[in-house]
Amino acid sequence: MLSAHQAVVVRQLRWEAAGVVSVDLSADDGRDLPPWRPGAHIELILPTGIARHYSLCGSPEDRSTYRVTVLRERVSRGGSAYVHAFLRPGQPLELRGPRDNFGFTPARSYLFIAGGIGITPILPMVRQAAARGASWHLVYGGRRAASMAFLDELRRYPERVHLYPEDEVGRIPLDEWLDKPRKATDIYACGPEPLLKAVEAAGAHWRPGALNLERFKPRPKPARQDSAVEVVCARSDRTVTVPPGRSILAALQDEGLPVTGSCREGVCGTCETRVLDGEPDHRDDILSDQDRAAGDRMYICVSRALSSRLVLDV
Repeated sequence: MLSAHQAVVVRQLRWEAAGVVSVDLSADDGRDLPPWRPGAHIELILPTGIARHYSLCGSPEDRSTYRVTVLRERVSRGGSAYVHAFLRPGQPLELRGPRDNFGFTPARSYLFIAGGIGITPILPMVRQAAARGASWHLVYGGRRAASMAFLDELRRYPERVHLYPEDEVGRIPLDEWLDKPRKATDIYACGPEPLLKAVEAAGAHWRPGALNLERFKPRPKPARQDSAVEVVCARSDRTVTVPPGRSILAALQDEGLPVTGSCREGVCGTCETRVLDGEPDHRDDILSDQDRAAGDRMYICVSRALSSRLVLDV
């Protein structure tokens, strides 16, 4: 689960591109913030009570500051609109985290693919790959160059960064970049769902585990007819019957059990729960195929069970 709330203060806001602002946050008591790795995100709790997840895009070596980047959504659910309209330096906020679902791991070579605001978790990976002396390339697309954040920094690597503003050169030619699988190369991709769906299709012939994706929103999924499932909460010595149409997370919360959730869409990872027995029906957008096959953890905000009974570490 995510850590307890951390009190922070807004230190600086800065325009990174048209409609894109970065926010620097520091602990209100001046202490170091918790460590993190490239690919991690935090849950930012705004004064309105809205909680939103943002990827960290600063430097993991700088424990004094977290940096997140927020796109002004054309149809906002309240988070981006508040950040752009009302957030100011000196304002107190709370956050939880960091949490890492993206899992940036050492490799000999990397191919980074970013679309729009998907550059935010990729940027620290690029920096770390460069610092390690690894071979890497970044392909980065956006609707237009003016809306693509961090271009000034990325232009430091002219031979490794390949920009695709759609209004000038069209979309990223994924078939060209993913045509020939490379044994020692890992792919990390983040961006809107059409891009990620295209990356999955174009990279389907790469080796298992080579492709790593982070989604900001859940994939569209077909409607399912669910049956009731018996959930045994081992640590609490309680058993709850979860009815059709009710998530495991909500049903356990209804009974006052100590479970936490945030996005309730299977993308943030807050509700990760260990599975002690039973077969999960994974419906999240976080776990890899290997993780799903292991069956030892699940995200209870969206996932259910293929067995009639689950035993959870709750």
